[in-house]
Amino acid sequence: MVSNTTDRSRSITPRDIHIEAMRKKDLVRITEIEAQVYPTPWSARVFLSELSHRRERSYSVARLDSEIVGYSGVMYILEDAHITNIAVDPAYQRRHVGSVLMHSLIFEAIDYGSKNLTLEVRVSNQGAQRMYQSFGFMPVGVRKGYYQENNEDAIIMWAYDIDGPAFIDRVNEVAAARSLGPRRRRRRWPL
Repeated sequence: MVSNTTDRSRSITPRDIHIEAMRKKDLVRITEIEAQVYPTPWSARVFLSELSHRRERSYSVARLDSEIVGYSGVMYILEDAHITNIAVDPAYQRRHVGSVLMHSLIFEAIDYGSKNLTLEVRVSNQGAQRMYQSFGFMPVGVRKGYYQENNEDAIIMWAYDIDGPAFIDRVNEVAAARSLGPRRRRRRWPL
C-alpha cells in the first residue's frame, strides 16, 4: 500500500485539486482506489491496455498535494465521448473531487472535438446521478442487469451539444458555484 502524504482530515477546496494525465506509475494507487469503490475492480492490466490507446482514450488523475485522490477515463468514438469511469477515494468523496474531474473531462472532450458525452451509472448511486445532472446530463434509458456482480441496472445518461454555448455556460456556472477554477485547456491531440 502506498503511504498517503496528505492529511485527510484537513479542509480542502476544489482549487487544491490538480488534474494530470494518468501514467503507468500511478497504477498502484489507482488500483487501490478502484478496489475501494467498485465491487468488480479493473486490474492494472486493464488500465495498461486503456492507456495504450492514446488516440481514442484519455485517463486523468486528481492530485491533492502529491497524493492521487481520484481518476477519470473517457473513450472517444466519432463525435461522442463515453466516460468509462470517474472514481474518488472514499476518504475524499463529497469534497468536489468528482466535480473537478468532470469539469476537466468535459473540456478535454470538447478540445478533442466531441459533440456529445455519455455514461452509465448505477441506479443506486444517486449522488453521482445528481452530480452528472448538475453538469447537464440527462437520463435517457436503462441497461437491465448491466453490473454483473449484483445484476444491478445502469441508467444511461447523455449530454448533447457539449461544444455549444448553452452547455458550456451551464458547465461554467457549475464551476463558479463550486469554485472549480478556470477552464483547463490541455490539447493532447493533433489538430
